[in-house]
Amino acid sequence: MDTHTGLYKSLGFPSVTVHEANSHFDFVAPSRTILVIGPMGSGKTEYAARLWRDAAVARKKGSAISYLTSGGGTQKELFEPESGIGTADRRNTFFVRNALDRSRFRDYPEDALAYRGGYERCGRCIATISNSFDLEETIKNNPHIGTWIIDEAAFYDERLAYLVKRESEQRGLVFVMPTLLLNFRGEMFNATARLLMETSTDIYPLSAYCEHDECLESAHNTYRYYTVDGVECPALFFDPLIIVGGDREKNDPREPNYCTRCDAHHYLPGKQYTYFVLKPLGERASVGDLEPLEKELRAVKMDPEESELYRSFRANYLDGPKPSIEHMNALKVPLIAERALVYLFAEQNLLSAEQTRLLVDTLDLDREYLTKRLSDNKRPLAL
Repeated sequence: MDTHTGLYKSLGFPSVTVHEANSHFDFVAPSRTILVIGPMGSGKTEYAARLWRDAAVARKKGSAISYLTSGGGTQKELFEPESGIGTADRRNTFFVRNALDRSRFRDYPEDALAYRGGYERCGRCIATISNSFDLEETIKNNPHIGTWIIDEAAFYDERLAYLVKRESEQRGLVFVMPTLLLNFRGEMFNATARLLMETSTDIYPLSAYCEHDECLESAHNTYRYYTVDGVECPALFFDPLIIVGGDREKNDPREPNYCTRCDAHHYLPGKQYTYFVLKPLGERASVGDLEPLEKELRAVKMDPEESELYRSFRANYLDGPKPSIEHMNALKVPLIAERALVYLFAEQNLLSAEQTRLLVDTLDLDREYLTKRLSDNKRPLAL
């Protein structure tokens, strides 16, 4: 019997299972790297905002508390003693956001820790960075900060995982990292995500209700979809991995929306086509045989029902044992040939820059869309 259950029992209440709600953040325990994980919409950044509010309360405590939250002598200096820089206090918090997120929060103040439903003002304790070297410099320039919130930590280079591990172990700093670990395909987001899992001391998993209208199951999947003429159209498996954009619902069929879905309502059409047809065509192109890929992309753009993509969908989602109009709706999304090209060039690295430009020119593909998506995926290419 746990302490809470025993107390309630002694007061005459019936036996009951006691669940602890979200408790205040522990600023005393040093040397922690905390992953806050969950699908989009599960409240990861809202958790960071609660931490920020807890810190404001904790900083009002007396001097005896500062001894505990600065490590009680266990934290080491970042620099040599002659630098005059003191130890960090874990009640001092700093919010770090990714440079990719600049466009997400245009309607918020510059110093906002923004989440769905509100924001906290961070004042000078906020920075926008691009990589682990930027983070290292920011930590060095703010030696009094003991707790670092790194939003979307998996979006950075792999070095970040070892940087936060080192700073945590050597100085007693605490790093709280709200992030996606799985992409919209349900796969590990990248190598950084895997390393963060390996090196973190704590993991806080979050979930949410499935956002399907007819479901109340707990959900852990990030579902990407497009709205085309009011119809929900799931993203194809080979949709560009990274698409930078805001969290607000969009009706532009070129721009995705996201929600949380359970396994049953996490539609992900085109996986079989990707590995059975599209990637092999890219592999043939990588050794110089570009014509079959050009033929398929031309059909996808000009005459979809003559494409291998449509044949695959028809076999799996119309004529198969479990017909699914939801999966078929993915073919309503525009610029499918462009999406396939981004997948093969930026993600699979199967096409050269010269081949990619040739396909863009030959098929008259959408340069504006391609330029943006290639930049999002860190493979910019002049078209």
